Amino acid sequence: MNPVKEVCVESYQEAIAAVAAGATRIELCENMSCGGTTPSYGTIKKTIEKLQVPVIVMIRPRGGDFCYTTDEFEIMRNDLRMCILLGAAGAVFGLLKRDNRIDIERTTELIRLSHKMPITFHKAIDDSHDLLESVAQLKKIGISRILTSGGQPTAIEGAEMLRKMIGIAGDQLKIVVAGKVTADNFEEIKLLIPSDEYHGRRLVKF
Repeated sequence: MNPVKEVCVESYQEAIAAVAAGATRIELCENMSCGGTTPSYGTIKKTIEKLQVPVIVMIRPRGGDFCYTTDEFEIMRNDLRMCILLGAAGAVFGLLKRDNRIDIERTTELIRLSHKMPITFHKAIDDSHDLLESVAQLKKIGISRILTSGGQPTAIEGAEMLRKMIGIAGDQLKIVVAGKVTADNFEEIKLLIPSDEYHGRRLVKF
């Protein structure tokens, strides 16, 4: 079975081009210059209607850190509800506390709100105080996937940690290998870090 090639895009047009080039799942967001934020209602709706591959949506009200105010968290809740209504194949978000521990309470609340829609905890985990403990915590509360470069700028640099994270995740949780994974180095990374799912902006050429 071929691994999932998840490509992150920031527009409807890019989503169409990425799928034509071989992407098997789309992470849809906007403002990738700041790490990605939630795309518009119209963009989400049109992309889901048009594409024949799963579309998962970034739930992030702003760039910057992953510690959100009460108002920002309410925005996230409402955006998640929107994604459910539009038929998204999943949502992507990450929440930390000020001490860089996973915000388990709020993450659990969003998982419950998702009505069993698959949830990816994104690269916020790479800022957490203990990656392996974070994987164990997220596995326990029912996260479906974790997007990570093993706490390093690239997957290759984080390879050892990524393999450890995959070991802890087991069969319950997918580790989506990220961090400068491209069409040019994909085969190398696949051998170095065996996983079922990989993620990148340039994982396919479009």
